[in-house]
Amino acid sequence: MLPAQAQVLTHSVVPPLIPPRALDDGGHGQTACAGARRRDSGSACWRMAAATLRWVVQMHRDVPRAARFYAEGLDFSVNVCTLRFAELQSGPLKLALMHTNDSTLATQRAYSSMLSFTVPDISSTVTKLMALGAELDGPIKYEIHGKVAALRCIDGHVLGLYEPA
Repeated sequence: MLPAQAQVLTHSVVPPLIPPRALDDGGHGQTACAGARRRDSGSACWRMAAATLRWVVQMHRDVPRAARFYAEGLDFSVNVCTLRFAELQSGPLKLALMHTNDSTLATQRAYSSMLSFTVPDISSTVTKLMALGAELDGPIKYEIHGKVAALRCIDGHVLGLYEPA
């Protein structure tokens, strides 16, 4: 069950991954990049600030199930959840889940991104995640600095867990 504060939409609205840019004001000398230096004599501009991470995106065959996995297994808050898109949040990190029809997604053991989490109790977190469909990828290791574990979530994405000593 998704948290009550989650906004569940019944239509398939997927926000654009790259927001539209307003680069020109029609020649009036003002651009949408106020305060930015111009790259050339035209009206195109570039920002002086560094890029900011908008989302980490994962592809899933069942987006609501994946949203439940992260919400219940790792205490992510669910901002939006549809059949094709979900936005979850843990602190400042936003995780976007997008739908795919790729039926071989979970069986592909190729390299993918790995999300790494610090957890207060690795044993209970592993138990919760496995009950939600994750597979432990090797044993929990007891290192001098703390405990570590690797799991694959329901669609094969790698999750790293770390419990400090």
